[in-house]
Amino acid sequence: MKLSVTDDITIVMTTVPDEATGEKLARALVEAELAACVNIVPGVRSIYRWQGAISDDRELICLIKSRPAALPALAARLRELHPYEVPELLVLPPTMGSAAYVDWIKANVPT
Repeated sequence: MKLSVTDDITIVMTTVPDEATGEKLARALVEAELAACVNIVPGVRSIYRWQGAISDDRELICLIKSRPAALPALAARLRELHPYEVPELLVLPPTMGSAAYVDWIKANVPT
């Protein structure tokens, strides 16, 4: 398998409260060509401080495969659709990946 440097793709991570929210967000991002793929991973337990109290919630994590040039529009759409007051939005820069997969992401998220 040929590997490729991935300086023109990115992974955005967010959490959602339930599967319906994750599916709605994923479909909207893929349909708008802001993401090539969104993995919705169940079984996340988040313990965090919110408004002075410790919270302990079950969530799902969404791993959004995209491109840096799409991030402003992706962030705006995520904020628009997300039910949380402060949605998680972390951008993770992959360093290397399968050349074919990297090309696939680039083809599905035009900039």
